[in-house]
Amino acid sequence: MTTATSTTIDYLGSEADDLLNHQCVLPADMLHLPGGDAIERVWTASDRNSQVLRSLKSLYGHGRLGGTGYLSILPVDQGIEHSGAASFTKNPIYFDPENIVKLAMEGGCNAVASTFGVLGSVARKYAHQIPFIVKINHNELLTSPNQFDQVLFGSIDEAWNMGAVAVGATIYYGSEESRRQIVEIADAFAYAHERGMATVLWCYLRNNDFKVDGVDYHASADLTGQANHLGVTIQADIIKQKQPTNNRGYVAMNADGSFGKYDSTMYDCLCTDHPIDLCRWQVANCYMGRAGLINSGGASGEDDFAQAVRTAVINKRAGGSGLISGRKAFQRPMEEGVKLLNTIQDVFLDESITIA
Repeated sequence: MTTATSTTIDYLGSEADDLLNHQCVLPADMLHLPGGDAIERVWTASDRNSQVLRSLKSLYGHGRLGGTGYLSILPVDQGIEHSGAASFTKNPIYFDPENIVKLAMEGGCNAVASTFGVLGSVARKYAHQIPFIVKINHNELLTSPNQFDQVLFGSIDEAWNMGAVAVGATIYYGSEESRRQIVEIADAFAYAHERGMATVLWCYLRNNDFKVDGVDYHASADLTGQANHLGVTIQADIIKQKQPTNNRGYVAMNADGSFGKYDSTMYDCLCTDHPIDLCRWQVANCYMGRAGLINSGGASGEDDFAQAVRTAVINKRAGGSGLISGRKAFQRPMEEGVKLLNTIQDVFLDESITIA
């Protein structure tokens, strides 16, 4: 039986017993679990060169979670992905890139992830103080009507020159542009590895066809799991994915047999509708945890602390490697943002919260 701090139990509320004591149907002993020895235990068997291993060690070794095998990353690329006005009006200090880096540092994060412009503007002052993850591609929101595509905003060499230990990218799997993005980012990741940087992939789904009969399957376990599997295929070292909210996306979309392939055994024997089982399926598709799964924190709202703790508990108990939470942290006063990041990290530091 799993125990946890009273703070975590309070945040989980009526779900506490269910989330803290659930046991997954896909056994934990099949996974490569996070831990302080994960680089040596998992990655030294791979084709990643010594410089990449050092970069991964830097990511996993920094901040309050340093040495645990877990990650707490502050991502602030929303000024491009959601527009500066929509992102920073609640807290305009974050129009200044230095405050983004300060929040990550004061919040005890493993790394800060942002744009070429943000990180490049303060690189000489901070690149040696906290690991940088440079997001190399973005959507842009000044085409009318809005279009959804990810295009390169800079080069791998630029990221390396500013002292980044890793690069990040997004692929909109399922979109009309996805095949170009796959080729583009596969090439970029291969070169990033040559230069010794780790790679982080935002594996997002984007296609209106993923909405069937009024149900949105963009965050279904089976479809996001396959996106993860595509991501690790192009050698992403870390996968960022939205935590699943439902399942059976393949079933819903495959009524006429025209979309994808699936095996109903997954739904019957390997995964239930419990949120931790759904997340474990995402981990399984990251080569059974060889590549770390970090879940996104989601938009800021009224119950940010409770939602963040819930997301962290699900990720940790599923076998994931941490959280990457941005808007919940920077769309509030910095002191509160630091507290939220620390609250997330406390879940991963709590040894009583075990793998399900």
